[in-house]
Amino acid sequence: MPNKNGSDEGFVEKHLMPIAVKLSTFKPLIAIRDGITLAMPLIIIGSVFLILGSFPITAWTDWIANTIFNGVSIADIFTKITNGSFGILGLIGCFGIASSYSEQHKTDGKAAGVIAVAAYFVVTPSILTGDDTPLEGMPYEYLGSQGLFIAIIIGLISGGLFQWFINHDIQIKMPEAVPPAVASSFSALIPGAVIITLFGAVYAVFAWADLGNIHDLILNVLSGPLGLLGDTLVGTIIAVMLNSLFWFVGIHGANVVNNIISPIWLMNTDANRQLFTEGILDLEHQGHIITQPFIDNFVFMGGGGATLGLVIAITILVAMRKASKQMKTLAPLTLTPGIFNINEPTMFGMPIVLNMSLVIPFILAPVVNAITTYTAMSLELVPLSTGAVVPWTMPPILSGFLATNSIAGSVLQGVNLIIDILIYLPFVSTFNKQLRLEEAGKLTE
Repeated sequence: MPNKNGSDEGFVEKHLMPIAVKLSTFKPLIAIRDGITLAMPLIIIGSVFLILGSFPITAWTDWIANTIFNGVSIADIFTKITNGSFGILGLIGCFGIASSYSEQHKTDGKAAGVIAVAAYFVVTPSILTGDDTPLEGMPYEYLGSQGLFIAIIIGLISGGLFQWFINHDIQIKMPEAVPPAVASSFSALIPGAVIITLFGAVYAVFAWADLGNIHDLILNVLSGPLGLLGDTLVGTIIAVMLNSLFWFVGIHGANVVNNIISPIWLMNTDANRQLFTEGILDLEHQGHIITQPFIDNFVFMGGGGATLGLVIAITILVAMRKASKQMKTLAPLTLTPGIFNINEPTMFGMPIVLNMSLVIPFILAPVVNAITTYTAMSLELVPLSTGAVVPWTMPPILSGFLATNSIAGSVLQGVNLIIDILIYLPFVSTFNKQLRLEEAGKLTE
């Protein structure tokens, strides 16, 4: 039940709520979230074929590697599909970020996105092959997660400049008789020319000054400080705790915290994918422990707060015939969604939001999951995640196997789940006693 005193809640509402509200409505963060979300179907599709191409059954992997048509094996096709979907994360993210940011300012998102993609290609170094008739191509490494920082920067700058030109009426206007699609194309000419020329100048500066390319520069500059938050155990614990605290005051924690850190997690995920396809995925080859699957499939089992442990604890009380009427009602309504990592019924039905009786395990359980998972992977008891992004709705045990390509991943999830249940159970029991007294009319203030 919510604390009648209100002192702790007052502190949370006074200091955390305003920060969370501002961050959750901050247009650039919303644009980054929307851009990555736009690429998520491609990430999942690519992950499916990554799993299919490396499923741990020797007969299967031998068959797809040795079944060859005109020099192309089935394994090669799976790799091509993975590269053509997961491998263009940065490019699609750039489009989505620019589009979202422009649309938030009531301008043409599609035009802004297309211009951003052109600018992205302009600053990306080419690959030249052949001597007599050179062929130009783009490296997957910069089109994918390694280009995600640049995608964010270009997307926000392109979307911002585009909407500024349009909202200040600096555009070519066509007569009303001209079809809207044609008129929109001409409206985009001036902002498009400015944006593309701007990034053309950026490319020229890097090329003439022999500075390498902007992708590597930004990656080296930003990966250090951001990596302290998104690629270390301490930083991850802070992020997990903030996620739970924002959820506690009724704000979607992932929309606040993950928008900032998820680019790091996705970059680490794709780096692991590339190492895995080369057969050298381990810590010695700079494989990453903390990835998107690390967070989704091992830390937040059941959703924010690792609430699958909570709903199982409730089910245990019901099975023991000790549950209050409210717990009996909640058990079937929260267990099934919880198995698929959907915990809104638990958050607002229990409720967990502003419920001081459950705030400690709600923060503690995912933190413990992060520590146990990090420890198991750092000691090589469990393989690193392979880079396959398992859909967040995939139930635990199965998702652990798919994320690590090893039964050890499932075992680790099972261990984490047992720990979560043990963490939640005493607090749930105490809360249940309060509910039973309340239902009997015996609860005194």
